[in-house]
Amino acid sequence: MPEQDVTVGQLLLAEYQSVKEEQKARIGFRDNLLYVTLAVVAAVIAAAAQAKQPSMLLALPPVCVVLGWTYLVNDEKITAIGHYVREELGPRLAQLASSDGSFATFGWEAYHRTDTRRRSRKAIQAGIDLTAFCAVPMAALVVFWASGDGGGLLVGLSALEASAVVGLAVQVLVYVRPAPTRA
Repeated sequence: MPEQDVTVGQLLLAEYQSVKEEQKARIGFRDNLLYVTLAVVAAVIAAAAQAKQPSMLLALPPVCVVLGWTYLVNDEKITAIGHYVREELGPRLAQLASSDGSFATFGWEAYHRTDTRRRSRKAIQAGIDLTAFCAVPMAALVVFWASGDGGGLLVGLSALEASAVVGLAVQVLVYVRPAPTRA
């Protein structure tokens, strides 16, 4: 079999395919985390109501924080992949395709970001994320506190959980801001 030379362009396209596959997998995983969170919330609330044990609601904050953080990290990686394709891979391939680099590559990567409703969708998504991963567990903590169903240890635990939920809420809001352009 004759040996074939691999070009820089072929390597860059292979890298593009690889990072887009990773992005696709992360999108599926990230989106499923919302469904998992809803299922866990429903199960814990139903169990706590059936057992008439508000202290069972203390399971929600750590679960929602872990799932929310995982969601947030995956969302950031999805965004980073898009940025990498737009700012690194695309220009490198454009340079290979034309001597002056004026050839536009991966147009969809930039085009879909120009939608006039993108900002409102991002704000709505942030609201959904804050509700699912922060407001629901905070509401569970309020119900627990209002029930008077715990001793000092459980109240202390709930305060730590509240701190973790607030910390996650701050991170959700930090990640809402557009990523800075890299020089």
